Amino acid sequence: MHEQTTGGTYVASGEFTRDTDYIEDRIVADPAAVRRLPAPPESKVGSLGAGLEPGAEAWPAEPGRYRLVAARACPWANRALIVRRLLGLEDAISVGLPGPAHDARSWTFDLDPGGRDPVLGTERLQEHYLARFPDYERGITVPAIVDVPSGFVVTNDYPQMTLDFSTEWREHHREGAPDLLPAEAVDEMWPVMTRIFTEVNNGVYRCGFAGTQEAYEAAYDRLWTAMDWLEERLADRRYLMGGTITEADVRLFTTLVRFDPVYLGHFKASRNRLSDMPNLWGYARDLFQTPGFGDTVDFVQIKRHYYLVHRDINPTGIVPKGPDLSGWLSPHGRERLGGEPFGEGIPPGPVRPEERVAAGHSPLYPPERRDADGGSAS
Repeated sequence: MHEQTTGGTYVASGEFTRDTDYIEDRIVADPAAVRRLPAPPESKVGSLGAGLEPGAEAWPAEPGRYRLVAARACPWANRALIVRRLLGLEDAISVGLPGPAHDARSWTFDLDPGGRDPVLGTERLQEHYLARFPDYERGITVPAIVDVPSGFVVTNDYPQMTLDFSTEWREHHREGAPDLLPAEAVDEMWPVMTRIFTEVNNGVYRCGFAGTQEAYEAAYDRLWTAMDWLEERLADRRYLMGGTITEADVRLFTTLVRFDPVYLGHFKASRNRLSDMPNLWGYARDLFQTPGFGDTVDFVQIKRHYYLVHRDINPTGIVPKGPDLSGWLSPHGRERLGGEPFGEGIPPGPVRPEERVAAGHSPLYPPERRDADGGSAS
């Protein structure tokens, strides 16, 4: 079963199994060189230094050619938005932002004027999948990268996508961009990221989409075993791999930031709140307050996506008003552990106006104040 296959059927007959059969083409700095490399080893989190999967194609990394389609609501797409911003790829790779809800025919550009993406000119992401693969029958997922000149989808392989942003688009990184894949940490990072994916990122879905009590309880136990492991790991280190942010932190953050608003209740991951775990909660707030992380998060869209789309879990479609999000801006105290989030680099600059999260959708972007006549006072 795929997370975004239809507009309303998600619960598995037993244990939820994620469909990970993606379009595995890659966008790379030197396509000919990548074609000569051996195929990558089997991995749930992507690979470094390898070539193409059998049947996959290599596309050239050309600034301005591609458009990242990434719904803010989706945790997998949120990863791509964060890494793109951390590395300063806004000029190299443009972004299209579908709305939070979708139907059986996929994500739509309903937030754009006229309901069409201003660059691609289409109403639905599905159009770009079918332009390249007319008989495409798998999930129309985000994030996806579209080749603007042809209108063809290039890839929706989100685990590999952000790794390639770091490695294959290096020439186009901003000055002071962080090294999210430090060589000295990679060997340890891959098992950490793999456990985070199988037990936490996918673990919450395994709870939420379980079709039997037995499958749910097994998923619940696996999830909380991993959450306790992370709580212990983060007791004496500021970030997952030490004193600077890495790809591993990006991958964990997008689940943690959705935990209390969605996964706790909607997916029944209800042993305790994230905010009840001192180390994980402090760590999550530290990242949220770091430029490039929290400024990509739209809590309103996140809640609307899960509670409106998963109608077999939430048949009324009622979206909860809570929780109180003000705690995300409270002091986290993680500086005591040392380290610098960007290492020898510097934070990204302000978010571009056209890419800012809407006012009132995040504690970083409070609602606009209204004057006595009802106009904006800000």
